[in-house]
Amino acid sequence: MFQTTSNFLYVLKNIFLLAACLSATCFSYAQEADPEATKGGPSGPVRGLEMRIPVDTLDTEDKFTKIILFRDFTWEYWDLGRPVIDDDDFYEGWNTESIHAFKDIPLSDLPDEIDLCLADSLHGYCCPLIGKVRSRFAYRRTREHKGTDLPLTRGDSVRAAFDGVVRIVEFSRNSGGYGNMLVIRHANGLETYYGHLSKHLVNTGELVKAGEVIGLGGSTGRSTGPHLHFETRYMGKAFDPERLIDFETGTLRDSVFVLKKHYFSIYSHYGQDDSESVAASQRMLHTIRSGDTLGALAMKYGTTIKKICQLNGISSSTTLRIGRRLIVR
Repeated sequence: MFQTTSNFLYVLKNIFLLAACLSATCFSYAQEADPEATKGGPSGPVRGLEMRIPVDTLDTEDKFTKIILFRDFTWEYWDLGRPVIDDDDFYEGWNTESIHAFKDIPLSDLPDEIDLCLADSLHGYCCPLIGKVRSRFAYRRTREHKGTDLPLTRGDSVRAAFDGVVRIVEFSRNSGGYGNMLVIRHANGLETYYGHLSKHLVNTGELVKAGEVIGLGGSTGRSTGPHLHFETRYMGKAFDPERLIDFETGTLRDSVFVLKKHYFSIYSHYGQDDSESVAASQRMLHTIRSGDTLGALAMKYGTTIKKICQLNGISSSTTLRIGRRLIVR
């Protein structure tokens, strides 16, 4: 199946020699400590070299197949399980130059809801990073924060959330604030984003398995400290990753996820019921211009100053800065 190289034989020989030394030492000690240890029974010796104890593994040309070396001087292939990716429509909208796919598809073209299988006997799952969420999917200051931020230490392992194929590997200079980042497309149509990495460990077009280490954490790009920025998108539209994953425990909330169109609103987030999410998705925004006041806005949009303050977490004395967006209804 795989070509045997001189390097492979050299490594294999040295490991087997080491295993032989270890085995001989253990066998000798067993004889001295217990003369009965190697006496046979109905099924052979009760202790000693009869156990196929693995001593090491070797990589092959296929990262989903390794070679296991055993103490009894045997070896065998170890199949790690190649992810199953259905090629039907998988590469639709595939673009290795643009971070966001499906830019030309409006939200109105998406179905009201769609069932997405997240994990089953063929498709794996692993939390990309377990930890307390530092910043959530929400409108933050003057911009939309379309993902979940998880604190880490520079160099920490970041793992693929689901089986998939790497669509984008990008560096800080071209990522628009994501820093060193990558995007993985999954068989169910989802894409996951991993931002602010210190190092990529996979390449564009590479097949990856859930739980595989795809990068190392860092603080590249628009970042105030080491953390992972993690996004979930469907047809290019972002929604709250906490709807899928409990990051504090690392568990998947359900193996099948019903994705609803109103979830794509930046004001729709995990913890809301459907009526709250729909109401949030229908919020009306106003961009502050010169001369705007809370009283004038309340009158213009048929609401009250108190309600505008509640929706935006501000007080009636807050300075309205030009360019800021306020929720007015």
